[in-house]
Parts: sequence; structure tokens; C-alpha cells
Amino acid sequence: MDSGTGWCRMLSRLGLRLRIALVLALACLLAAGGVGITLYSASEEMEDALIDQIVAEEMDYLAQRHRQNPDYQPQRSSNLQSYIVRRRQDEGALPAFLSNAAPGRHEFYIGNDEIHVLVRDEGDHRYYVAYEVGLHAQREREFRLLIVMSTLTAALASLLLGYWISGLLVRQVTSLAARVGSMKPGQQQARLAQPGQDPEIAMLARALEGYQSRIEQLIRREQEFTANASHELRTPLTAIRTSCELLLADATLGEKSRARVEWVNAAAGRMAEQIQALLFLARGQALGEGEPLSLSECVAEAVEPYRADIARKGLKLEIDIAPDAHLDLNYQALRLVLSNLIRNAVQYTERGRVRVAYSDRKLAVSDTGAGIDAADRPRLFERFYRAGADGDGYGLGLAIVKRICDQYGWTINVDSTPRRGSIFSVDFAPSR
Repeated sequence: MDSGTGWCRMLSRLGLRLRIALVLALACLLAAGGVGITLYSASEEMEDALIDQIVAEEMDYLAQRHRQNPDYQPQRSSNLQSYIVRRRQDEGALPAFLSNAAPGRHEFYIGNDEIHVLVRDEGDHRYYVAYEVGLHAQREREFRLLIVMSTLTAALASLLLGYWISGLLVRQVTSLAARVGSMKPGQQQARLAQPGQDPEIAMLARALEGYQSRIEQLIRREQEFTANASHELRTPLTAIRTSCELLLADATLGEKSRARVEWVNAAAGRMAEQIQALLFLARGQALGEGEPLSLSECVAEAVEPYRADIARKGLKLEIDIAPDAHLDLNYQALRLVLSNLIRNAVQYTERGRVRVAYSDRKLAVSDTGAGIDAADRPRLFERFYRAGADGDGYGLGLAIVKRICDQYGWTINVDSTPRRGSIFSVDFAPSR
């Protein structure tokens, strides 16, 4: 990954408001820095030109005075020194750095001092002007520091100003996001597009309103379908179960016929439960409020439809639940959870036992069946997913169990070892 991609990913983690502020600050920093560099370069050139002008004017003045007065001796200041060499012996009075200087312009560095020198020959005379530019260099340093501080100050000010301006820019977006987040299906909502919005925000709001309208229509059609399907399916099931009850009440019914009617009645009951579970999955609604119930009775009712399969396979059924164990739960929700867990345990166990135990607000359904591979566990509660290739069903049982547990705040855990069995435990304690 190159540095450009890394910067883009790092910026993408920041909020929109902060990214806008950083971009504005960076633009200001580049602009102010460019202007500062230009000003500094221009000022440096002006300083050099000014120094050259001072040295040239001093040289002209020195030559003129010497022509007027051959005995003229130049005056020396702290930063400007002039020399006239009339004879060979006069060269000994020159500073060492000027002794070999040829006619023209020179720059010498003595320690921390920078000295600009101009040498000129006129006739038999040589003129020297040496100008120490320490004051100019100090002004350049101060000006450079001023430019740097001004640039940083401008960048900081632009960052704060950009953060404030970006807040104004994204305020409508955050307000729209907050109103969209508070929307709930099936409830009357205020219009998202409101007067005073920026054109782009208003366009986004109208698009969200259109999407919301399509979702509500889809939900309404789904609710109508599930309500109609529930009614159309429950009506014949009710008729079947009523007929079975009437037949079972007939004392003249033979034992074989009675067993078949009981099987039909149990199948109709299981189908009714499956319809209720499918409606729960489709609507995502709770099955009802909790009520005090006997856990042992609920487990016994959930086990009853599978006793024939347990007996046919020769499995041992163990129920370790105290008779006085009571919970304040929704009966239908608990019944669906138990029914699916017990059915899975019986379905995937060919020999051994199926055990249902309860303690410390935890209900566990364990078996000695095929177990679950580690690769299948992450997808175990997905709809229509079936671990392994064996067994009947459509992969909805555990998805229903997970949805119910999530709806009521229960926690379901799985502990399984391939070819040794599985334990599905439901913790009814409220999550902390």
C-alpha cells in the first residue's frame, strides 16, 4: 500500500466536518506558504540590491573625495570600512581578508559575519569598501520568522474557521440523518424535505422520502399477505384438529385408527406452531408478554411430539428439571425454542441420549449425536443453512431460536464436539 492510499484511508476515518476543515487549513497553509516564500525571496533580492547600492554609493563618495583631496583619509564606522591604497607599503594596513582581493565585488564570511566588498582601481590608486551586513541579515531572519509565524497562525485560524464553516455546511446533513434515524416503520413521519434546505440536501431528502414510501408499501403488502396466509392456513388446521378431537372422543374408534388420528392431530399442532414461527420471522414482532409458567410442564409438552422418534431410535430421554422451577416468560416463545432444540437433538442423534436440564436460569438441551464441525458454527443460526448433508428440514429451526432469543433478551450458546454431541444452552438472565 503506497503512502497516498494510506493517507486517503486515514482521512476516510475522520468525519466529514473535520475533513472539510483540514482541507481548508491545508489550502490556506499552501497559499500562505507560497505567498510567504515569494515575499521572502523578493525581500532577499531587495536587500542584496540595497547592499550593493550602499557599497556602490560609498565607493563613488570615497573616490570623489580622494580626487578632491589627495590626502583624504576615510572614516570608519562599525559596519562600513573604506581604504585607499596609494603605494605598495599601504597594502600592509589592509585587513587580511582584503589583501588579495581583486577589483570587483566580493563576499567574505568571517566567523558569523558576512561582509560585502567592492574593489575599484583608478589610476595608481585602489579603493576598498567593506560593508558588514549583520543588521540586514538580522532583519532577514526576523522577516523569515515573521513569515513562518504568520503562515502557521493563518493555518490555525483557517482550521478553526473551516471547522466552524464546515459545521454550517454539514448541519443540514446531520439534521437529516438524525430525522431519518428516528423514523420507524408504520408511523406517520414529518416530511424530510423542508423549506430553507440547500438544493442538494432537499434533493437527498426527497429521494429518502421516495425510498421510505416504497418501503412502507412493501411492509404493508407483506403484512397483508402474512395476515391472509395466516388466516387461510389456520382455518383448515383448526378444522383438522377439531375433527381429530371429535374422532378421539368416539369410544368405538379402533386402536390403530386412534393412533393414526393422534398422529394427525399432533402433526396439525406442529404445523400450527411452524406457521406461528414463520409469521414471527416474517414480521419481526414479539410473540407476546411474559407470564408465570412451570418449566417442567412446558418441557414435557415440547418433548411429547418426539417421544415416538425417541423410542424408535432407542434413545434415552433425561429431564433434569425441578418440579417447582417457574419462570416469568412468554409460553409460546419458550415452546418454540424448546421444540426446535429438542427436534434437532433427536434428529441428529442415532444412539445415546437426549437430555434437558435447568439450573441457575439456564436451560440446556444436550445430545450424544453427530456434533457440529467448527467450520459450520459461525453460520449455524443463519436462515436456510444446514450443517452437514444429512438430516431433514429447511434450516429454519435454529434461525427461529436465535430470533426469539434476541427478541426477548435471552442468550443462546453452543458447545459441540464432532461425533460426540452438542449442548445448546439458553440463558434467561438479563444481559449485563
